[in-house]
Amino acid sequence: MTQTRTAVVVAGALALVATACGGPGGAGAAGGSLADGKTFTLGIASDPGNLDPHMSVLSVTAQVDRFLYDSLLELGPDGKPLPALAEKWDATNTSASFTLRPGITCADGSPLTAADVAGNIGFVGDPANKSPFAGLTIAPGTKATADEATRTITVTSGAPDAFLLRNVGSLPIVCGKGLADRKLLATGGSGTGMFAVAEVVPNDHYTFTRRNDYTWGPGDWKAQQPGLPDKVVARVIPNTSTVTNLLLSGEVNASQINGPDRQRLEARKLFHADFLAPLGEIFYNQAPGRPGQDEAVRRALTQALDLAQLGKVLTNGTGKPSQSLVTAEPRACSGDTVTGHLPAHDAAAAASALDGAGWKAGADGVRVKDGKRLALTVLYGTQLGPTMAPTAELAQQTWKSLGAEVTLKAVDSPGLSQVLFGTGEWEVSLGPLGLTLPSQLVPFASGPAAPEGTNFGHIANPEYEQNVKQAAAMAGAASCPAWQAAETALVKHVDVVPYIDSVVPYYASGSRFEVSQGSVTPSSIRMYAR
Repeated sequence: MTQTRTAVVVAGALALVATACGGPGGAGAAGGSLADGKTFTLGIASDPGNLDPHMSVLSVTAQVDRFLYDSLLELGPDGKPLPALAEKWDATNTSASFTLRPGITCADGSPLTAADVAGNIGFVGDPANKSPFAGLTIAPGTKATADEATRTITVTSGAPDAFLLRNVGSLPIVCGKGLADRKLLATGGSGTGMFAVAEVVPNDHYTFTRRNDYTWGPGDWKAQQPGLPDKVVARVIPNTSTVTNLLLSGEVNASQINGPDRQRLEARKLFHADFLAPLGEIFYNQAPGRPGQDEAVRRALTQALDLAQLGKVLTNGTGKPSQSLVTAEPRACSGDTVTGHLPAHDAAAAASALDGAGWKAGADGVRVKDGKRLALTVLYGTQLGPTMAPTAELAQQTWKSLGAEVTLKAVDSPGLSQVLFGTGEWEVSLGPLGLTLPSQLVPFASGPAAPEGTNFGHIANPEYEQNVKQAAAMAGAASCPAWQAAETALVKHVDVVPYIDSVVPYYASGSRFEVSQGSVTPSSIRMYAR
């Protein structure tokens, strides 16, 4: 259970969107002619740790692994699947089949077999292996069989999954030797991707060399084309100002940069590809005896907040109003499930609503009902950056003026998980959930409540559950109207308040690339002469 909780919370950094911006010009910007034989140096903020792609959901690990391990499918900008390791596929919400492209080889030169691919899926689907992807993208109990003669893998899902094709198709695939000895995977061996490991120096750098035998890139990608890097170096550079300096000097070709250092890069007009990350979300504890159990209280507390102002503080004015709990592009389901469904800012109406709900101002100004004070413990994550504290303080001031007694509690990621899923001693959480698909929200917004389950907010929304049931009975895009109706039901009943997304750019120097699912797509990298 803990594995699944961790997976979705961390997945927020995985489920992100890219739009290319900027252009040639300025020192270090991509300009001039495409150049061969170059090294692409990527700045990463922390060490990726264990590179086994089935045992980590950290965003930095996913980025590094994209150079080493391919999946059966890639997604086009329109969200439609493209060939990757697989050339053909078919799926319902309970079963799927994939046919491998011919001639795929592993980093050590051995062939990739259908049995290898089936072994990947079976490993993640077996709960005994405790992969964090079990229950997140691959339903526990999912099994796969292989037909070597036709290069076909047949998958039977452990539970109905409207996005079975996308979930199984996105699983990083390792080769047979890695399945037999997962120690090889810990350092990036036994890969199916465009690059192979050349050197690993933990907490410093990871060097990869481009494979000459790699010909099966996404869609109609061709191996012989100008500008592809011969090497990739992922350098661990925790300090944002340092990596910004290296971008400007050209020693680093790409890095994700947020915060005030962006101004220096913008001034030099460096190319950048942006992604959206969920950041501003509010959850209320609806457990029995908690004020948030009453929708009228949740609505009043939300009405009291100026969400637009809160969003400006949280994102330094660079965010975008939330339109969905899922920010990943290409999104499986498009549409706006938020706008017009949240309570409008109205402090007077919020006060009146609390009066109507029985919360009357006491002698000291704090509202009381049945002898119980309106006391709110508000959680916020320190790992989300320096703007979280002033955002929490602004909410605190607003709710105090409404007559609540508000205590702020700063926690890191493990601390947030411990309180939400363990002690349950909280009233409001400002920690966002990162989701790549609407189906990933289900165990967090319905079903058994924490600590027995993952429904940390004790949400009970019959309209949401009814639409989820309808969605799970369908496959792919056909399920989207039901998923969107389900998400809208949560927002309308103030079970979750998504109000702002963070726009985070990958800046480039001497290179161009695309960003998908929150990381640089290796096959899209092009190097330029200076």
